[in-house]
Amino acid sequence: MVTTSDKVLKALSVRRIILPIILGLSAATWLLARNFDSEAFRHLHWSWNSTFWIIMAAFMVLIRDLAYIGRIRVLTDSEISWYRCFIIIMLWEFASALAPGILGGGFFVAIFILNREKVNMGKSITAVLYSSFLDGLFLAVMGPLVYFSIGKEKLFSNINPESLHQVQFGQGLYYSFWVVYFIILAYKLLVAYALFINPKTIQWLLLKIFSLPFLERWRTAAVETGEQLLIASKGLKHKNFNYWFLSLATTFISWTARYSIVNCLVLAINNAPVDNFILYGRQVVMGIIILVSPTPGGSGLAEFVFSDFLGEFIPTGLSASLALLWRLMSYYPYLFVGAIILPGWLQSVFVKHPEQIK
Repeated sequence: MVTTSDKVLKALSVRRIILPIILGLSAATWLLARNFDSEAFRHLHWSWNSTFWIIMAAFMVLIRDLAYIGRIRVLTDSEISWYRCFIIIMLWEFASALAPGILGGGFFVAIFILNREKVNMGKSITAVLYSSFLDGLFLAVMGPLVYFSIGKEKLFSNINPESLHQVQFGQGLYYSFWVVYFIILAYKLLVAYALFINPKTIQWLLLKIFSLPFLERWRTAAVETGEQLLIASKGLKHKNFNYWFLSLATTFISWTARYSIVNCLVLAINNAPVDNFILYGRQVVMGIIILVSPTPGGSGLAEFVFSDFLGEFIPTGLSASLALLWRLMSYYPYLFVGAIILPGWLQSVFVKHPEQIK
């Protein structure tokens, strides 16, 4: 019989880091080969300003992680030390990097990790479900905000002039953005209704939907999800103001830092004026679209979209290189840090504390 522990261990297998690395580096290599311009590199002028913005990009990565660490500490009512929160977030990010966003990005693995860190199952479910809701809330708010603040023309036109299909590419992203956005919005509204209003109705609805013959194979997962929503809803009752405010604040700080990384990298190599808000807005659009990528962590798709969608802000011939640098700073580190931490964590959980295994 395959247990939950077995499934999670399989999902966290270090061997699984090979696929996203191959996909991401293959895309980056293809883009570099297609757009490589040695002249662009010869004209690239490195200055103290460039060094400053590279350091700022690294600082944004740090802020992103510190905010996530702070949020998980808040959501577990400070039961876990700051160091253990760091371990949890690194493993959570590792799991997310190995899982396609369309499948929840390591959602169930995160519950397992928290529970094995001696957080009771109810609080683990509450923390992860509410974290997922908060992340969706950020995108639900920022999507329309950047669209109506910047406008369709500036947000989706002027695609990388090197692209052979500028108009089609821009229109395709426009429609993809709204389709994915409304799917996310509908899902998060459903989760919000379940968490804060009536979880039993959603549980009943899930059971009815997944009782249909062609969906029955997922009925067990639907039952489990419904039960988790009930637990999370109960867990969120009677929380104080600090809980709501700090969890929301750390979420917005983390996501703002995440999308500021590229702004810093562009400012490091571009001496021309850059409209940082448009650049930020396009990253919000890009982030929403990548959520439905079937590849782990959006590998492959992220590099392609970055190169074309943000190419306007990057000196000709450097977009593919910057895309690779962006992923080296914001994605690949979690694969390697997670792979380093995982063996020791497994030793701690499964060998030193076998009584935790259920």
